[in-house]
Amino acid sequence: MHEWALADAVIQTAVEVAQRESLKKITSIKMSLGELQEIEREFFDTALNELMKTHGDLFSKTKINIKTIKTRFKCRACGHQWKLSDTEKTLDEETRESIHFIPEVAHVFIRCPKCKSPDFDIVEGRGIGIDSIVGEK
Repeated sequence: MHEWALADAVIQTAVEVAQRESLKKITSIKMSLGELQEIEREFFDTALNELMKTHGDLFSKTKINIKTIKTRFKCRACGHQWKLSDTEKTLDEETRESIHFIPEVAHVFIRCPKCKSPDFDIVEGRGIGIDSIVGEK
């Protein structure tokens, strides 16, 4: 499960920070999820909670704050900017699943709505990021 692997990476990063900073408890993890990643939040949240339980008291007080970053694209050909929601209706379930696992394939399936070019940048809303990890010594 893709969500489980991502949750595991978040927890392992938090454990590494706790070890490096000599933290006894992690009190807060703030992260951002890119809309293009299409994370199933229920699975992701469950995975985070289950994985935190495997580390004793380290995560017993942890509050997790997750912010979703909307995806924005910018066409390299004409400069037009658009959101994922502007092109979602043209994507079938199989295509969305492909983008979910490998966001880079978006260039195969998505075109600029203005000039139809496949040459665009993903300006924001891709991937997963840890914004902060806070704990107690």
